Amino acid sequence: MATDQPVVVYPPAADGGRRVRVAARFVGMAYTLVDIAEFLGRAGMDEVEASDVRGAAWIEWRGGGPGVWDH
Repeated sequence: MATDQPVVVYPPAADGGRRVRVAARFVGMAYTLVDIAEFLGRAGMDEVEASDVRGAAWIEWRGGGPGVWDH
């Protein structure tokens, strides 16, 4: 699934959570790939699963990829 809305996952915070932005809006603090999938669903991207998030070329991961959750 490609999207015309840029999705950015920021580096882990001190508590291990990662801020998630869709387009110009921050949509939440994720602690797992499931959280990111939920945020994307709420932003109108239907049927996004955690496995989709892990391999998505359309997500910009800053400060480490989908396997990095602590600083």
